[in-house]
Amino acid sequence: MHDRSEYDKYSAGFSEVFQKFDGRMLSVDEDPTVLAGNWDDTRSVIIEFPSKESALAWMSSVEYQAIAKHRNAGSTVNSILVKGLEG
Repeated sequence: MHDRSEYDKYSAGFSEVFQKFDGRMLSVDEDPTVLAGNWDDTRSVIIEFPSKESALAWMSSVEYQAIAKHRNAGSTVNSILVKGLEG
């Protein structure tokens, strides 16, 4: 995170948009413990959606893109989508 005020604008609108797509926060950690390798980032976030389609709909929605511009202006982001375990 390199501009907290921009990132705070993103955070202010995040929950409302996130909930519309049935997202669930699993973890937010600004000081994760490194167990192996290197971790140069300042924050980790793990979220869950009921399906891949829900996650992609959220990410590409007009509402999310409107706030994502603040995330992009305030931080450097690496993001991946992974499948959950069945069971």
